[in-house]
Amino acid sequence: MTPLSLGLVLLSALAHSTWNLLLKRSTDPELFVWWLLVAGSVLLMPLGLVLYWLHPLGQTGWLFVLATVVLHILYFLLLGRSYARADLSLVYPIARGMGPMLVPILAVVFLRETISGLAIAGIVAIVVGIYAVSLSGAIRQLMRQPLNLLRNPGTRYAILTGLTIATYAIVDKRGVSHVQPFLYMYLMILGCALGLAPYVLSKWEARVIGAEWRANPRPIIAAGLLTFLGYGLVLTAFSMSRVSYVAPAREVGIVLGVLMGVFILKEPFGAARIIGSIIVVAGLVLIAVAP
Repeated sequence: MTPLSLGLVLLSALAHSTWNLLLKRSTDPELFVWWLLVAGSVLLMPLGLVLYWLHPLGQTGWLFVLATVVLHILYFLLLGRSYARADLSLVYPIARGMGPMLVPILAVVFLRETISGLAIAGIVAIVVGIYAVSLSGAIRQLMRQPLNLLRNPGTRYAILTGLTIATYAIVDKRGVSHVQPFLYMYLMILGCALGLAPYVLSKWEARVIGAEWRANPRPIIAAGLLTFLGYGLVLTAFSMSRVSYVAPAREVGIVLGVLMGVFILKEPFGAARIIGSIIVVAGLVLIAVAP
Protein backbone atom coordinates (compact mmCIF):
# COMPACT_ATOMS: atom_id res chain seq x y z
CA MET A 1 0.00 0.00 0.00
CA THR A 2 1.58 3.29 -1.08
CA PRO A 3 2.14 6.12 1.46
CA LEU A 4 -0.23 8.37 -0.50
CA SER A 5 -3.07 5.84 -0.55
CA LEU A 6 -2.51 5.19 3.17
CA GLY A 7 -2.76 8.92 3.87
CA LEU A 8 -5.99 9.13 1.87
CA VAL A 9 -7.45 6.20 3.82
CA LEU A 10 -6.55 7.81 7.17
CA LEU A 11 -8.12 11.13 6.15
CA SER A 12 -11.17 9.21 4.96
CA ALA A 13 -11.41 7.42 8.30
CA LEU A 14 -11.37 10.77 10.13
CA ALA A 15 -14.12 12.16 7.89
CA HIS A 16 -16.21 8.98 8.23
CA SER A 17 -15.98 8.83 12.02
CA THR A 18 -16.82 12.56 12.27
CA TRP A 19 -20.00 12.33 10.20
CA ASN A 20 -21.01 9.22 12.14
CA LEU A 21 -20.62 11.24 15.34
CA LEU A 22 -23.00 13.84 13.89
CA LEU A 23 -25.37 11.04 12.89
CA LYS A 24 -25.26 9.63 16.44
CA ARG A 25 -26.42 13.03 17.78
CA SER A 26 -29.29 13.39 15.29
CA THR A 27 -33.00 13.25 16.11
CA ASP A 28 -33.85 10.53 13.57
CA PRO A 29 -30.84 8.73 12.00
CA GLU A 30 -32.69 7.55 8.87
CA LEU A 31 -33.97 11.04 8.07
CA PHE A 32 -30.59 12.55 8.91
CA VAL A 33 -28.89 10.24 6.41
CA TRP A 34 -31.34 11.19 3.67
CA TRP A 35 -30.96 14.89 4.41
CA LEU A 36 -27.15 14.68 4.32
CA LEU A 37 -27.41 13.03 0.88
CA VAL A 38 -29.74 15.81 -0.29
CA ALA A 39 -27.50 18.52 1.18
CA GLY A 40 -24.38 17.05 -0.41
CA SER A 41 -26.14 16.71 -3.78
CA VAL A 42 -27.29 20.35 -3.79
CA LEU A 43 -24.17 22.01 -2.35
CA LEU A 44 -21.74 20.05 -4.51
CA MET A 45 -23.73 20.32 -7.74
CA PRO A 46 -21.39 22.99 -9.25
CA LEU A 47 -18.42 20.70 -8.57
CA GLY A 48 -20.29 17.74 -10.03
CA LEU A 49 -21.08 19.68 -13.22
CA VAL A 50 -17.46 20.81 -13.62
CA LEU A 51 -16.17 17.27 -13.07
CA TYR A 52 -18.68 15.90 -15.58
CA TRP A 53 -17.61 18.52 -18.12
CA LEU A 54 -13.93 17.61 -17.60
CA HIS A 55 -14.49 13.84 -17.35
CA PRO A 56 -17.58 12.84 -19.38
CA LEU A 57 -18.89 9.32 -18.79
CA GLY A 58 -19.13 6.57 -21.34
CA GLN A 59 -21.74 3.82 -21.29
CA THR A 60 -19.62 1.55 -19.07
CA GLY A 61 -19.13 4.35 -16.56
CA TRP A 62 -22.88 4.95 -16.31
CA LEU A 63 -23.46 1.23 -15.72
CA PHE A 64 -21.08 1.26 -12.76
CA VAL A 65 -22.70 4.42 -11.36
CA LEU A 66 -26.13 2.79 -11.60
CA ALA A 67 -24.81 -0.34 -9.91
CA THR A 68 -23.27 1.54 -6.99
CA VAL A 69 -26.41 3.66 -6.52
CA VAL A 70 -28.59 0.55 -6.29
CA LEU A 71 -26.14 -1.12 -3.87
CA HIS A 72 -25.86 1.95 -1.64
CA ILE A 73 -29.64 2.41 -1.51
CA LEU A 74 -29.87 -1.23 -0.47
CA TYR A 75 -27.12 -0.63 2.10
CA PHE A 76 -28.93 2.33 3.69
CA LEU A 77 -32.25 0.44 3.84
CA LEU A 78 -30.69 -2.73 5.31
CA LEU A 79 -28.66 -0.78 7.87
CA GLY A 80 -31.73 1.12 9.03
CA ARG A 81 -33.72 -2.09 9.42
CA SER A 82 -30.81 -3.71 11.28
CA TYR A 83 -30.75 -0.94 13.87
CA ALA A 84 -34.54 -1.02 14.16
CA ARG A 85 -34.47 -4.72 15.10
CA ALA A 86 -31.20 -5.23 17.02
CA ASP A 87 -28.78 -3.40 19.29
CA LEU A 88 -26.02 -1.19 17.90
CA SER A 89 -23.41 -3.30 19.73
CA LEU A 90 -24.54 -6.34 17.74
CA VAL A 91 -25.30 -4.83 14.34
CA TYR A 92 -22.24 -2.60 13.95
CA PRO A 93 -19.48 -5.22 14.35
CA ILE A 94 -21.31 -7.72 12.14
CA ALA A 95 -21.98 -5.18 9.37
CA ARG A 96 -18.55 -3.50 9.46
CA GLY A 97 -16.59 -6.65 10.29
CA MET A 98 -17.85 -8.65 7.32
CA GLY A 99 -16.44 -6.19 4.80
CA PRO A 100 -12.75 -6.63 5.72
CA MET A 101 -13.29 -10.40 5.81
CA LEU A 102 -15.08 -10.71 2.47
CA VAL A 103 -13.52 -7.99 0.31
CA PRO A 104 -10.06 -9.62 0.07
CA ILE A 105 -11.68 -12.95 -0.87
CA LEU A 106 -13.89 -11.32 -3.51
CA ALA A 107 -10.94 -9.28 -4.79
CA VAL A 108 -8.87 -12.42 -5.32
CA VAL A 109 -11.74 -14.24 -7.05
CA PHE A 110 -13.16 -11.46 -9.23
CA LEU A 111 -10.31 -8.94 -9.61
CA ARG A 112 -7.42 -11.43 -9.60
CA GLU A 113 -5.61 -9.46 -6.88
CA THR A 114 -2.81 -11.06 -4.90
CA ILE A 115 -2.44 -10.67 -1.13
CA SER A 116 0.86 -11.07 0.72
CA GLY A 117 1.12 -13.04 3.96
CA LEU A 118 1.84 -9.83 5.87
CA ALA A 119 -1.33 -8.22 4.51
CA ILE A 120 -3.38 -11.30 5.40
CA ALA A 121 -2.11 -11.02 8.99
CA GLY A 122 -3.08 -7.34 9.01
CA ILE A 123 -6.57 -8.04 7.66
CA VAL A 124 -7.15 -10.74 10.28
CA ALA A 125 -5.93 -8.35 13.00
CA ILE A 126 -8.34 -5.63 11.87
CA VAL A 127 -11.30 -8.02 11.87
CA VAL A 128 -10.39 -9.33 15.33
CA GLY A 129 -9.93 -5.78 16.57
CA ILE A 130 -13.33 -4.69 15.25
CA TYR A 131 -15.06 -7.43 17.20
CA ALA A 132 -12.98 -6.71 20.31
CA VAL A 133 -13.85 -3.01 20.19
CA SER A 134 -17.53 -3.95 19.95
CA LEU A 135 -17.32 -6.71 22.59
CA SER A 136 -20.53 -6.92 24.62
CA GLY A 137 -22.94 -9.40 26.06
CA ALA A 138 -24.56 -9.65 22.66
CA ILE A 139 -21.29 -10.52 20.95
CA ARG A 140 -20.45 -13.11 23.59
CA GLN A 141 -23.91 -14.58 23.05
CA LEU A 142 -23.21 -14.68 19.31
CA MET A 143 -20.06 -16.70 19.95
CA ARG A 144 -21.83 -19.13 22.30
CA GLN A 145 -25.13 -19.54 20.45
CA PRO A 146 -24.70 -18.34 16.84
CA LEU A 147 -27.77 -20.17 15.54
CA ASN A 148 -30.05 -18.55 18.12
CA LEU A 149 -28.90 -15.07 17.16
CA LEU A 150 -29.29 -15.82 13.46
CA ARG A 151 -32.99 -16.28 14.14
CA ASN A 152 -33.04 -12.59 15.08
CA PRO A 153 -34.13 -10.57 12.02
CA GLY A 154 -31.82 -7.72 13.08
CA THR A 155 -28.83 -10.07 12.88
CA ARG A 156 -29.90 -11.32 9.47
CA TYR A 157 -30.24 -7.73 8.21
CA ALA A 158 -26.78 -6.95 9.63
CA ILE A 159 -25.28 -9.89 7.70
CA LEU A 160 -26.98 -8.70 4.50
CA THR A 161 -25.61 -5.20 5.21
CA GLY A 162 -22.10 -6.61 5.47
CA LEU A 163 -22.51 -8.51 2.21
CA THR A 164 -23.69 -5.30 0.53
CA ILE A 165 -20.66 -3.39 1.83
CA ALA A 166 -18.30 -6.03 0.44
CA THR A 167 -20.13 -6.06 -2.92
CA TYR A 168 -20.12 -2.31 -3.46
CA ALA A 169 -16.41 -2.16 -2.57
CA ILE A 170 -15.63 -4.56 -5.43
CA VAL A 171 -17.96 -2.74 -7.83
CA ASP A 172 -16.49 0.65 -6.89
CA LYS A 173 -12.91 -0.58 -7.36
CA ARG A 174 -13.81 -1.35 -10.99
CA GLY A 175 -16.02 1.71 -11.32
CA VAL A 176 -13.27 4.26 -10.60
CA SER A 177 -11.27 2.86 -13.49
CA HIS A 178 -14.04 4.21 -15.76
CA VAL A 179 -15.20 7.30 -13.81
CA GLN A 180 -13.21 10.03 -12.06
CA PRO A 181 -13.45 9.12 -8.32
CA PHE A 182 -15.05 12.33 -7.01
CA LEU A 183 -17.47 12.49 -9.95
CA TYR A 184 -18.35 8.85 -9.20
CA MET A 185 -18.97 9.82 -5.57
CA TYR A 186 -21.11 12.81 -6.50
CA LEU A 187 -23.30 10.80 -8.86
CA MET A 188 -23.65 8.14 -6.18
CA ILE A 189 -24.93 10.52 -3.48
CA LEU A 190 -27.21 12.26 -5.99
CA GLY A 191 -28.62 8.91 -7.11
CA CYS A 192 -29.11 7.74 -3.52
CA ALA A 193 -30.86 10.97 -2.53
CA LEU A 194 -33.29 10.61 -5.44
CA GLY A 195 -33.67 6.85 -5.04
CA LEU A 196 -34.45 7.03 -1.33
CA ALA A 197 -36.92 9.91 -1.71
CA PRO A 198 -40.00 7.67 -2.37
CA TYR A 199 -39.15 5.58 0.73
CA VAL A 200 -38.70 8.68 2.91
CA LEU A 201 -41.86 10.39 1.66
CA SER A 202 -43.93 7.25 2.17
CA LYS A 203 -42.64 6.60 5.70
CA TRP A 204 -42.71 10.11 7.22
CA GLU A 205 -45.06 13.06 7.02
CA ALA A 206 -43.69 16.25 5.49
CA ARG A 207 -43.69 18.06 8.84
CA VAL A 208 -41.53 15.33 10.40
CA ILE A 209 -39.09 15.41 7.48
CA GLY A 210 -38.88 19.20 7.76
CA ALA A 211 -38.44 19.05 11.53
CA GLU A 212 -35.23 16.99 11.16
CA TRP A 213 -33.76 19.63 8.88
CA ARG A 214 -34.80 22.52 11.14
CA ALA A 215 -33.30 20.77 14.17
CA ASN A 216 -29.94 19.96 12.55
CA PRO A 217 -29.17 22.15 9.51
CA ARG A 218 -25.47 22.69 10.24
CA PRO A 219 -24.70 19.08 11.27
CA ILE A 220 -26.56 17.83 8.16
CA ILE A 221 -24.56 20.10 5.85
CA ALA A 222 -21.29 19.17 7.57
CA ALA A 223 -22.14 15.46 7.41
CA GLY A 224 -23.06 15.72 3.73
CA LEU A 225 -19.72 17.32 2.86
CA LEU A 226 -17.78 14.89 5.05
CA THR A 227 -19.56 11.91 3.48
CA PHE A 228 -18.58 13.12 0.01
CA LEU A 229 -14.99 13.77 1.09
CA GLY A 230 -14.63 10.56 3.09
CA TYR A 231 -15.73 8.05 0.50
CA GLY A 232 -14.32 10.14 -2.33
CA LEU A 233 -10.88 9.70 -0.75
CA VAL A 234 -11.48 5.94 -0.48
CA LEU A 235 -12.45 5.79 -4.16
CA THR A 236 -9.26 7.67 -5.02
CA ALA A 237 -7.28 5.15 -2.96
CA PHE A 238 -9.10 2.36 -4.83
CA SER A 239 -7.72 3.79 -8.07
CA MET A 240 -4.17 3.65 -6.67
CA SER A 241 -4.01 0.49 -4.53
CA ARG A 242 -5.56 -2.95 -4.15
CA VAL A 243 -9.10 -2.96 -2.81
CA SER A 244 -8.14 -5.97 -0.67
CA TYR A 245 -5.79 -3.64 1.24
CA VAL A 246 -7.80 -0.38 1.18
CA ALA A 247 -11.15 -1.78 2.37
CA PRO A 248 -9.82 -3.30 5.62
CA ALA A 249 -7.47 -0.36 6.27
CA ARG A 250 -10.31 2.16 6.23
CA GLU A 251 -11.82 0.42 9.27
CA VAL A 252 -9.26 2.26 11.41
CA GLY A 253 -12.10 4.79 11.52
CA ILE A 254 -13.71 2.52 14.11
CA VAL A 255 -10.88 3.41 16.51
CA LEU A 256 -11.39 7.11 15.81
CA GLY A 257 -15.13 6.67 16.38
CA VAL A 258 -14.50 4.97 19.71
CA LEU A 259 -12.19 7.81 20.79
CA MET A 260 -14.82 10.38 19.80
CA GLY A 261 -17.43 8.44 21.74
CA VAL A 262 -15.23 8.44 24.83
CA PHE A 263 -14.00 12.04 24.81
CA ILE A 264 -16.96 13.82 23.18
CA LEU A 265 -20.00 11.68 24.06
CA LYS A 266 -18.50 10.49 27.38
CA GLU A 267 -19.13 6.82 26.58
CA PRO A 268 -17.36 4.14 28.66
CA PHE A 269 -13.99 2.89 27.41
CA GLY A 270 -13.34 -0.59 28.79
CA ALA A 271 -10.37 -2.91 28.46
CA ALA A 272 -11.89 -4.68 25.43
CA ARG A 273 -12.05 -1.42 23.50
CA ILE A 274 -8.48 -0.50 24.41
CA ILE A 275 -7.17 -3.90 23.30
CA GLY A 276 -9.33 -3.95 20.18
CA SER A 277 -8.20 -0.48 19.14
CA ILE A 278 -4.55 -1.46 19.51
CA ILE A 279 -5.15 -4.60 17.42
CA VAL A 280 -6.87 -2.59 14.65
CA VAL A 281 -3.97 -0.11 14.51
CA ALA A 282 -1.46 -2.97 14.46
CA GLY A 283 -3.37 -4.52 11.54
CA LEU A 284 -3.27 -1.18 9.71
CA VAL A 285 0.51 -1.01 10.17
CA LEU A 286 0.93 -4.54 8.76
CA ILE A 287 -1.14 -3.67 5.68
CA ALA A 288 0.77 -0.41 5.24
CA VAL A 289 4.14 -2.17 5.06
CA ALA A 290 2.90 -5.19 3.09
CA PRO A 291 4.23 -5.55 -0.47
